[in-house]
Amino acid sequence: MPKWNNWSGKLTARPSEILFVRSEADAEALVRSAAAENRRIRVAGATHSHAPLLVHDDLLVDTRGLSGIVSIDLDTNSAWIAGGSRIHTLGRQLHTAGLALQNQGDIDEQAIAGATATGTHGTGTKLGNLSSAVTGMRIATSEGLVECTPDENAELWRASRLHLGAFGLVTQLRLQLRPAYRLQEVAHGGPLEEALEGLDEQIDTNRHYEFFWSPQEDEVRAKSINETDNPPVYPLAEEGQRCAWNYEVLPNYRPHKHTEMEYSVPAESGPACMREIAHLLKTQFTDVVWPVEYRTLAADDVWLSTAYDQETVTISVHQDVRVDDEPYFRACEEIFLAHAGRPHWGKVHYLDGAALARIHPRWEDWWRVRDEADPHNIFVNDYLKDLRYAS
Repeated sequence: MPKWNNWSGKLTARPSEILFVRSEADAEALVRSAAAENRRIRVAGATHSHAPLLVHDDLLVDTRGLSGIVSIDLDTNSAWIAGGSRIHTLGRQLHTAGLALQNQGDIDEQAIAGATATGTHGTGTKLGNLSSAVTGMRIATSEGLVECTPDENAELWRASRLHLGAFGLVTQLRLQLRPAYRLQEVAHGGPLEEALEGLDEQIDTNRHYEFFWSPQEDEVRAKSINETDNPPVYPLAEEGQRCAWNYEVLPNYRPHKHTEMEYSVPAESGPACMREIAHLLKTQFTDVVWPVEYRTLAADDVWLSTAYDQETVTISVHQDVRVDDEPYFRACEEIFLAHAGRPHWGKVHYLDGAALARIHPRWEDWWRVRDEADPHNIFVNDYLKDLRYAS
């Protein structure tokens, strides 16, 4: 049996088979064949999830071959994109057509279908996560290839924008884009309390604002990023000083293997929650050297989004993959939950289905539509099954 592990190496599995798809027709036929044999399928993108979404003992499908831009509509600033496309491959292709993603996260190694599957996001109070930019999907299900948009199979579209890989094999997504734009990045520094005292002004006056706080030094590495008419400067400067196109400024190179927990809390709770996390690190987990990340996220209407119907602050804690992260992460989770937090779907959390149902108002709706799309549970692994039946 082949061995699989996620990007960090923290999660491993022994799927019975790993198959590689190169076309939508291949994906559709593969799903039909697997369904006829009553096999269970999980679909792998870039394996960047820290949650056990791909831990699985049956068929694992590698979608790297489903890559590239299928079509572009300049009238609507949108594009159909193959689901296995790595985000870092899209920037130049979209730019050539005069378009760009509205926003993106700090890492651009993920597959676009995987990033939307878990609600991956960047930062900015007026900017939503990647799932909120999905205006159409093509999904290979056990019942056949289905297309969904706000006008066709609309309820399936509403539910599957953040899909956890549980509806079928996503072959294509249509993303709402915007005209290409340039960004200027400016770095800031100082102690945490100083950053928190000036937080509202920084968030309100910048398109993007975020910071990493290093607990050992009590040092904040913050940066603000705004649109600019200045020409790109090459070679690119170091992080915090770049001026270039959006896809050259927003992502960063993060090669160091780690595991991560992230929660979204209501925006008004962000500073208080951050102070409690900092106190925890200063008093109980004084050996942690990995930084804490603080970002903002616009409210959306995506059913399982952590920002569903509320503006949020996202706080991420990290740990080296060689270290037992559970005591630290469980202590952080207690604080996040006390602030009405919702966990990121692609990162570590310890909540069961009942707890998740309490904090996601459309939980039952999402599962109802999912069950209709995949009535034989072809796309559900043990992890998702436990969440479903514990709720």
